[in-house]
Amino acid sequence: MTFVFSKPQAPLLSVIVVFYQMAREAPRTLFSLGGAYQSNIEYQDYEVIALDHGSNPPLSPKMVEGFGPNFFCRRVETDSSSPVEAINEAVAAAHGKHVLINIDGARILSPGILAAFANATRLFESAFVHTIGFHLGHGLQNETMLEGYNQAVEDQLLNQSGWMDDGYRLFDISVLNASCSGGFFSDIAESNCYGLPRSVFLQMGGLHPGFRAPGGGICNLDFYNRAMREPSLVGVRLLGEGSFHQFHGGVASNAPAPGHPWESFQAEYEEIYHRRWARLSDQDPVYLGRICPRARRFILSMDRAR
Repeated sequence: MTFVFSKPQAPLLSVIVVFYQMAREAPRTLFSLGGAYQSNIEYQDYEVIALDHGSNPPLSPKMVEGFGPNFFCRRVETDSSSPVEAINEAVAAAHGKHVLINIDGARILSPGILAAFANATRLFESAFVHTIGFHLGHGLQNETMLEGYNQAVEDQLLNQSGWMDDGYRLFDISVLNASCSGGFFSDIAESNCYGLPRSVFLQMGGLHPGFRAPGGGICNLDFYNRAMREPSLVGVRLLGEGSFHQFHGGVASNAPAPGHPWESFQAEYEEIYHRRWARLSDQDPVYLGRICPRARRFILSMDRAR
């Protein structure tokens, strides 16, 4: 695949979001990246590249581009179930000095992420800026789906929350991901919304091409570990911001414990690195931002439920 992005002036930031069979989820995610929702940043400062990774039917370019002149839809014709190659090529073709990567297009973002990222680039020459993640609903979706949580329940939850008027209300209707179960100040396993200088991403070789499992397996966890260990980067964790996962039947995020693909993901990781993946236990990021009142219960909480 070859991407060509035409833009007259290079923006500060290229946001890359991957969608696969997300006709329901994509409009909410894209809305959360739009100028009417994101605060304290101008649309000229960033571009949003929506990668439609072989959806059937295809994601509507008209819908994507309707969110603003800085939104672009790129169809990826591929037989691969892993988005790794598409993301790496999209980063190489992007115009931004920095890239913000969202491997899971089902994730709605909080309203201050882009401005906070821009602030981090002014404070640090080379930063790995990342958020923590949440599941919408009263518990982890892998568990609540067994109790009847589904897209219809979630639609009602979101419609009643008023999140489009105030995105921080998403904290009221969500719980921490398992990978971020300790809260903002804990050691986390991954970020589902992270950014860094585009040149550094390319120098690091991008996401490891060995991850061919559906959804990329644990390529995201692997890149988080690599970036947090990269000497040229300063880890910066955004306080009071997050990404919020919509229920969409994801290969891992919405798979119940029996039959979960974790062990097959680990097997692929061992094939690449000849060791098992493990969470970093010596994380020491810089913390940037503020804890809004709605997010305070996630400061140091090992309780994933409300």
